[in-house]
Amino acid sequence: MTITVASGKGGTGKTLVATSLALSLRKDVQFLDCDVEEPNGYIFLKPDIKKSETVYLPKPKVDISKCTFCGLCSKLCRYNAISVIKPKNKVLFFYELCHSCGTCSFVCPENAIYEEQIEKGVIEEGAVKGMFHFIQGKLKPSEANPVPLIKAVKKKIKKGKINIVDASPGTSCPVVQAVNNSDFCILVTEPTPFGLNDLTLAVEMTKKMNVPAGVIINRANIGNSKVKEYCIKEKIPILLTIPFRKEIAVAYSKGIPLVEIYPEYVQIFRDTYSGIKDMIK
Repeated sequence: MTITVASGKGGTGKTLVATSLALSLRKDVQFLDCDVEEPNGYIFLKPDIKKSETVYLPKPKVDISKCTFCGLCSKLCRYNAISVIKPKNKVLFFYELCHSCGTCSFVCPENAIYEEQIEKGVIEEGAVKGMFHFIQGKLKPSEANPVPLIKAVKKKIKKGKINIVDASPGTSCPVVQAVNNSDFCILVTEPTPFGLNDLTLAVEMTKKMNVPAGVIINRANIGNSKVKEYCIKEKIPILLTIPFRKEIAVAYSKGIPLVEIYPEYVQIFRDTYSGIKDMIK
């Protein structure tokens, strides 16, 4: 089973929930941190990293001596990552837009375009206190488009395990890729106008992707009741409410997991997981 923990906005406690769920279940768990631009699950899980793997992506280059500047590569590039300037006999690549699909090198009639392997980031693997497997992706600084690295991390998913995927905040392409093909998505929110606004976007995303979802409301005793009213109206299950406590915030700032300062939450998260299994069935 694959459960992705996401949120419409940052700062809602998404990683707090993801790490707490993993530490509560322990057995047969894999934790995959797909927030590759800013992974922080390791702060709370403190894994013993045993393996590091560099991820490369092909990037196009052009041999000007072969190029006839026909413009076919530019015409067929869906991402507008190539511009052919015929009067000046120039070919410009915009690598931030390139998705490494290989179309340009495939269609070039002169075989003037070739590919070089460029480092995209790394995948690190280890163990958390001997309890479960930990995997995280770390995007190389200055690199754009984290989606290929997220895909590489998700290739580590094992069907016989409980795979807990920590997604990045928001509803953009990296989050869509993290949620894609999940069995269930936990949406973490807060009872504020901003929390409600971004939750509605996240719910719409899961509906379009046909991924069942439930909501966990963090800091539930502050703000207003609009989030609860929205969930009831839209028939979205509220899986759990976590009240605001200063002790939780202080522990979080020190990298101490929720289930460590409040052990009673271990059973609460186990019950939440059981409820998710029942909903999937």
